[in-house]
Amino acid sequence: MSIEKSADKINGDFRRKSILSLGQFTPQDIDILFQETPRMQTTVEGQQQLIDLKGQVVSLLFYEPSSRSYGSFASAVQRLGGGIIPVQNPEIVASVAKGETLEDTVRTYECWSDGIIIRTRNPGDAAGAAKTAQFVPVINAGDGIGEHPTQALYDLYTIREKFGRLNDLTGVITGDLLNGRTVHSLLKGLALYQNNAVFLLSPESLRLPPKDITELTNEGLRLVEIDSVDDIPRDTNFWYWTRVQKERFASLHNYEAVKHQFILTPELLRTRGNDNMLLMHPLPRTGEIEAAIDLDPRSVYLRRQMRNGLFVRMALLALVMGK
Repeated sequence: MSIEKSADKINGDFRRKSILSLGQFTPQDIDILFQETPRMQTTVEGQQQLIDLKGQVVSLLFYEPSSRSYGSFASAVQRLGGGIIPVQNPEIVASVAKGETLEDTVRTYECWSDGIIIRTRNPGDAAGAAKTAQFVPVINAGDGIGEHPTQALYDLYTIREKFGRLNDLTGVITGDLLNGRTVHSLLKGLALYQNNAVFLLSPESLRLPPKDITELTNEGLRLVEIDSVDDIPRDTNFWYWTRVQKERFASLHNYEAVKHQFILTPELLRTRGNDNMLLMHPLPRTGEIEAAIDLDPRSVYLRRQMRNGLFVRMALLALVMGK
């Protein structure tokens, strides 16, 4: 049976649909996913084995380096009773090194698996993979500077877990807003809900593109660009700090000039933060958050946020591929 192509809307039915963008989701779809997520957490923490993917195999095709997404997806599949075909750096270890196209690689691995989780270097490649695959769903684990939908889903879950809602929120997103695929997906997710506002803080050269600001504003998300940490409101619900992405720069000099323009320090947190906020980061970090922040009870990036990633990805896989 052929799956629905490209970024089809979920419309309450995840079954065998490719997951490529937050633009596929409605708040109701996200509610369905988040209602399934606690079952995964309870089962994992109870050291029980699920069988949602028993007898199924998932290919992990990662064209870019990854620790958290790759490991999280691998763990999620296996905890659901499925198996994996692990392929990291296919340009080196697979026929891609011989010049094979992305399309032919996808066609090959769908012959051996029941689903494909893919990370690519170029925006739109995950959607291209989904169009190529005729029989299995494709999940976007990051397509260059495009999107990272599953990261945004568990970021939203973490926020809702704390505040009990995804509307009427105020956040700060800092760092590389031009190239940050996690940022792009998170903003799309926040735009699905009413009365959300996000303050955007980034180096001048790494600001969110104007067309993205226009689109998100038209969808109802309030965006405010600020120039200094001194402009951060003191009553925010969350800070989402991100790194400047070295791998997206053609010039090392240009990267060095902006990489640590905004650093999260205990002093900044004391002067601009509040007691009830969340401190989040998609990771990896490269110096933009001082290690002392890790011990702050508001910090969730090294434990709760990542742990939620496992549970949300398990729930998503169960909905898309489960029996």
